Amino acid sequence: MRIIYNSVIPVKGFMAICICGLIFVRNEYREQFNTSPLYRNHEMIHAEQQKELGYIFFYILYVLEWIYRLIFHTKTAYRGISFEVEAYNNQNNYNYLKTRKHFAQWRKQ
Repeated sequence: MRIIYNSVIPVKGFMAICICGLIFVRNEYREQFNTSPLYRNHEMIHAEQQKELGYIFFYILYVLEWIYRLIFHTKTAYRGISFEVEAYNNQNNYNYLKTRKHFAQWRKQ
C-alpha cells in the first residue's frame, strides 16, 4: 500500500484518506499515523471496500449515503456511513482483513 504524505489531502481536520488504493496522510499526522497500526488498518479496510465494489461505484455509494445521512441524521452523517461503521468497528482487529466477508459493510456488525 502506497502512502503519500502532503498538506492538502485530506482536508484539514482529517488524518488520512484512501483514494483508489492510495493512502493520503496530512503531514501534521505523519508520526501519529506511522506509530499506530490502528490508522493504517482503518484505511486498509477502506481499500478492500473500494476494490470489492470498484472505485467509482464505491465513491458514488459513499457520497449518496453521506448526503442521505447529512439530511436525515445530521449529527452522525460521517460516522454513520456503512463504510465508516465497518472500518471503525474493526480498526483494532489487525486480523480482520484475513477473515472479512464480502460486502461486510452491509452486514450486521
